[in-house]
This record gives sequence, C-alpha cells and structure tokens, in this order.
Amino acid sequence: MKIRIAEKRDIPRIIDLLKQIKVIHHNGRPDLFSDDESKFNHAEVEAILLDEKRRIFVSVDENDVVNGYIFCQFRETEGNGLLKKHKTLWIEDFGVDENARSGGIGKLLHKTAEEYAIETGCDDLTLNVWGFNSGAKAFYEANGMSVQRMVMEKKLK
Repeated sequence: MKIRIAEKRDIPRIIDLLKQIKVIHHNGRPDLFSDDESKFNHAEVEAILLDEKRRIFVSVDENDVVNGYIFCQFRETEGNGLLKKHKTLWIEDFGVDENARSGGIGKLLHKTAEEYAIETGCDDLTLNVWGFNSGAKAFYEANGMSVQRMVMEKKLK
C-alpha cells in the first residue's frame, strides 16, 4: 500500500468511494443525508485538485488502484477578541473502500495528513464526526484525536 497525492485519473474511483461513505451517512441519519450521488461530483473534485488550499491524498494498492482517500483543507483564523490566530488542517472528507477496511489504510492516510499539517505549520488537525458513527469516533480517538467541541441538536420533527 502506498500513499500519494491524488491525480485527475483517480477522480472516478474517488467518487465511487465517496458514494460508499455517503451510504454510511445516509443509513446513520436518513433525515439529514440523501441516498443519491456523492458529496462531490467530478468537476468539484477536479477543482479541489487545483486548489492550493486543499490537498487530496490517496492510498493505492499494488496496481495503483485507489482504495482510500483523505481530503484536507487549510483553514486560518486571523484572531479576534475571543480567538487567537490559528492555522488548522481540516479533514474535509475521509474514506476507505468497504472491502479494505481494518487493514491499516485509514491509519496511514490519517498519519499522512498529520505529517502534512506539521510540515505546513498547522497548529492542529481537525474534523467533524457524526454522533451515530461510533466506529469513526473510535478510530479517531485511537489515532490521538479528542473532542474539541460538540454540536448539539433537539429534533423537532
């Protein structure tokens, strides 16, 4: 298994994997997540590949077929009366092929993002994880992440 920066030729496979992750979210919260398409379309992924503030890393097998991805984005806070100046590497999306999970791919992608954050002078690595996704929460905690803040809701319908 090898990690590299995503290329245009990887887009169809990345979209396939995005759809797998979309199913997890739809099954966990069908009231919030639709069951069609993926989070990004071909043109959007292509634009991300060209954006200097974003990076997509992919894991590939021995045949150079993508089996995992991690979308990263720089976010900076200039600072104000409440918050200090801060640079974070935001994990915008993260997924591993359902047939390749528990094989270390996720851990390697997460480590790659962490190393990239350090190399680029980020203060931290952050992401969102949905409350229903206990497997993802356990994975992130096992990889050194902890709760920074929580979003709470009261369902009205």
